[in-house]
Amino acid sequence: MAYKFDAQIRNDFGKGASRRLRRSNLLPVIVYGGDKEPVALSLDNAKLFTAQQNKSFYEDSIVLAVAGGEEIAVKPVAIQRHPVNGTLIHIDFMRV
Repeated sequence: MAYKFDAQIRNDFGKGASRRLRRSNLLPVIVYGGDKEPVALSLDNAKLFTAQQNKSFYEDSIVLAVAGGEEIAVKPVAIQRHPVNGTLIHIDFMRV
């Protein structure tokens, strides 16, 4: 099963900006690796939460369709969750 998510590039960083994203049901993520610079993105939190409940989310490569038309193949490296309710806080992706 291949996963594909629509992503938006984010230009604001920090704790306050991440909290604003999460309140609007978006999840801050970072994509790094390869010979390119790291890219900060935001993804739909509800779609990611549903997808990450399947084992194939961690085994298959995931495609992120960036708003500029670029598609990035990635794999999750680090996932941060809320300690009490288990909701997603942040995900680090590595380019494949």
